Amino acid sequence: MRILSLFFFFITLNFVSFSQTVSYQLSMQEPHTHYFHVAIDLAGFSEDSLDIKMPVWAPGSYLVREFSKSVENFTTGNVRSKMINKNTWRVFPKGKPLTISYDVYAFEMSVRTSFLDANHGYINGTSMFMYIDGKKELPSTLEITPPNNWKKVSTSLKKTSDNLFKYNAPNYDILVDSPIEIGNQLEFNFDASGTKHKVAMYGKGNFDVELLKTDMAKIVESCTEVFGENPNKDYVFIIHNLTNGSGGLEHLSSTTLQVNRWGYEQGRKYEGFLSLVAHEYFHLWNVKRIRPITLGPFDYDSENYTNLLWLCEGFTSYYDELLLKRAGYYNSEKYLHKLANTISRVENQPGNKVQPVTEASFHAWIKAYRPNENSKNTTISYYPKGALLANALDLIILENTNGEKNLDDVLRALWNEYYKKLNRGFTDNEFQDVVEQVAGKKLDDFFQNTVAGVEMIDYKTYFSYAGCELINKYEGSVNVGLGISTSLNNGRLIVSRVERGNSAYKHGINVNDEIIAIDNYRIADNDLTTIVKHHKAGDEIVITVSRDGIMMDIRVTLSKDTKVNYRIVPIKSPTEKQQLIYKKWLSE
Repeated sequence: MRILSLFFFFITLNFVSFSQTVSYQLSMQEPHTHYFHVAIDLAGFSEDSLDIKMPVWAPGSYLVREFSKSVENFTTGNVRSKMINKNTWRVFPKGKPLTISYDVYAFEMSVRTSFLDANHGYINGTSMFMYIDGKKELPSTLEITPPNNWKKVSTSLKKTSDNLFKYNAPNYDILVDSPIEIGNQLEFNFDASGTKHKVAMYGKGNFDVELLKTDMAKIVESCTEVFGENPNKDYVFIIHNLTNGSGGLEHLSSTTLQVNRWGYEQGRKYEGFLSLVAHEYFHLWNVKRIRPITLGPFDYDSENYTNLLWLCEGFTSYYDELLLKRAGYYNSEKYLHKLANTISRVENQPGNKVQPVTEASFHAWIKAYRPNENSKNTTISYYPKGALLANALDLIILENTNGEKNLDDVLRALWNEYYKKLNRGFTDNEFQDVVEQVAGKKLDDFFQNTVAGVEMIDYKTYFSYAGCELINKYEGSVNVGLGISTSLNNGRLIVSRVERGNSAYKHGINVNDEIIAIDNYRIADNDLTTIVKHHKAGDEIVITVSRDGIMMDIRVTLSKDTKVNYRIVPIKSPTEKQQLIYKKWLSE
C-alpha cells in the first residue's frame, strides 16, 4: 500500500506539472522607444495565489542589478494583483487562466542586460522574463514577434516550428540562460569537435568570415581537448560589433561577446578577440557545468555567495591564453611575456597584499563591480590573481607527477565526478581534495596562506620546476615616484588615484586635488614625471595643490619607486626533468 501510495503521488504530481502551462510572448512594436512588451499566459494553476518574480541579477555577473526597476505597466487583466516587494507581484487567479503583461525599458548595451533600438534587439533573459515562484522547473514556450522589417532571431533555444519564431524551454533556467539577438544580423556556421556552431554578427566590422570560421574552430577544438568531450550538439555565438567592446558573458549553450568593430585586424587586437572567444567558450565547462555548489540552481532573488570565483574566472583566464599557445597563435616566448605582464600587474596592485582572492570572490557582490578611487589599494581581481594561482597549481602538479599530469587532469576529474556522476557543484574542501589527489600531495599551506591569505605566490620555486626564472627588470633601480595617477580636466591636472604606501599617500595628497606647482614651479601634465624623476629617494619637495578651491602647500619626502616589471626567461642549463616539464607545460 505504501508503494502504491507513492506511485499515485508521483503520477498526480506529474499530471499537475503537465497540466500547468507557461507561455511567453515577446514583441517590440516601436523599437526606437526601447520598450519590449512581454505577455505570459498561465493555465492549469489551482492555487489561490501565485508570486510572480523578476530576477535581481544575471548569472555570471555578480552584482544585484534590480531588473524590476525597468518594468512598467504590469497588468493581470481582471485578476487581482499587488506588488509585495521590490521584485515580486502576487496574483490571485483562483484557478482561472491568467495573462500577465508588462513592458521593459531596455537601453543598456551590455552583455548583462537587454537592449532595443531601431536597429536590433538583444535579450539577456533574467532582465526580461519573470517566473512563478516555486515553479521554475516547468517547461515553457516563447513566441517572438519582431517588427516586420526584422527577419532573423538568433538563440540557442530550440524552435517548435521552422516557419515561426516560436521556441521551447525545458525550464526557466534554460529560458533565461539563452540570450536572443533579433534583427537582420549576419549569420554563419562552422562545425568543430562534433558540435554545430552558429555565429550571429550584429554590426559592421573588419572581420573576415572565412578566417573566423577557421580560427574559432581551432579555439573550440583546443577547449574541448582539455575535457575530452563537448556537451553541446549546437552552440551559438552572439557578437556585437561596437565602438567600445565590453567583454563577454557565458551561457550553457551560447555566449554573447561585445567587441570593437575594427578589432579583427591581425595582431594584438585580434589575439585579444580570440582570447575572449576562448574565455567564454571555456566557461561552458568551467562554471556552467563544473561549478561551486552555491552557483546553481540559482537563487534569482539575492546574492549567491562563493569563495571560488578565482577558480571560475581565474582558471578560465589562465586557459584563455594558454589555449591560444596550444592552438599555435603564440610561441613560447610571447606566452611567457604575457604571463609575466600579468604577474607585474597583480604584484603592483597594493590591494594584492590586503585582500585574499577567496575574499575577493565572496565580496564580488559589493566590491568587484563597484570600484572607487581606493579600490586598487584594498582589493584584487580574482581574474588575473586566479590565473596566476592556476599557473602555480599547474606547475606544482607537473613537478610532483614528473610531467605525467597537469591542471587539465584536475578539470577532467571535476567534470567526471561532480558534473557527470553526481550532477551537482562542489564545496571548497572537495575542490582542494581533487587538486591534491591529482597532484599526489597535500597542499594545505598553499590553500591556507596563498589562496585564503595574502602570502606572495612563490614564483621562483614554481617557475624553477620548468627551468625558468622570474626577473624583475627594475631590480636595482633608484627611481623615485609619487605613487599617484592623474587626469587632465579642462586643462587642470587632477589626482585620480593615490597608491597605498607611496610618498603621496604617506604625506596626504588626496584624490581630486588639483596639482598647481612643485617647489613653486607651475606644472603641466607632461612636467610631473619629468620633475619627480630628477630627484632621489629622501629628497623633500613642496607640492602646491588646490583642494576644494583652497590653496595649500604639502611637503612630501620622496621614496623609492617599488613597482616591478617582470619577465620570465628559461635558464641556460635546465635539467632533463625541467626540460620535460617545460615542454609539457607549454605544449612544445
